[in-house]
Amino acid sequence: MAGEWERYLRQQIELGGAEVLLQSEWRRVGESEGGRATTPEPVPLPSAPPPDRPSAWRKGCPPIPGAGLAVESPSHGLDDELVALDTLEKVADRIRRTHCCALCPNRTNAVPGEGNPQAKLFLVGEGPGATEDAQGRPFVGQAGNLLNGILEAIEVPRDTAYITNIVKCRPPQNRKPLPDEIASCIPYLHRQIEIVQPKVILALGSTAAEAMLGVRKSLGELRGKVHTYNGIPLVVTYHPAALLRNPNWKKPTWDDVRIARQLLDR
Repeated sequence: MAGEWERYLRQQIELGGAEVLLQSEWRRVGESEGGRATTPEPVPLPSAPPPDRPSAWRKGCPPIPGAGLAVESPSHGLDDELVALDTLEKVADRIRRTHCCALCPNRTNAVPGEGNPQAKLFLVGEGPGATEDAQGRPFVGQAGNLLNGILEAIEVPRDTAYITNIVKCRPPQNRKPLPDEIASCIPYLHRQIEIVQPKVILALGSTAAEAMLGVRKSLGELRGKVHTYNGIPLVVTYHPAALLRNPNWKKPTWDDVRIARQLLDR
């Protein structure tokens, strides 16, 4: 239990929480990104919490917000061959061996997605980056490491979730996917969700949110609500790569993710 408590405190450092002391090392949160650090008063690392202590991620957890948009996946766009694919691996194999848009010929590897085929939490990002294109896996770079830490902190280890992207091939120079590229690739995502049947969907970034909800709205307009996709709760938050560029978004992301985590317990 002490190890779990320490991991939680470390996660608070990463996500912009309050001052903490970890193993006699002091660090002022919010000033580690380049600001001048000061030495806080010693705060001892707690001993093992009592057995009845609630999960650490629940401390200060925001309430579940009200309903947002309700969308249904389009009935068109899933051809008979795709509908006939009844496992994630069959869908992945088709993604790897076919070209559905102009992104495909220039890829090193397609990145279909990975994770638990019975996942309760389904995460959707924008598209593969250079590291993902090289390895054929989603979220394996620096942003992926941050995402892994967030998932650990809410007690949903990466291997229990399913992680994929709106488009399965890397856009040049990591640009935003074009509308026709999204339209060509998103049927694979619809089929993956149908197969997994998750309990909650987490859309990472504006591209994923807009594509899944079929709208053109800012991330600020889409956050703070519980949307539904085919009746599945869908929560919108920042993409992990955005958190690396702007640490001020870590705290709101932590709140969004904990809203999604609460929905898993419903």
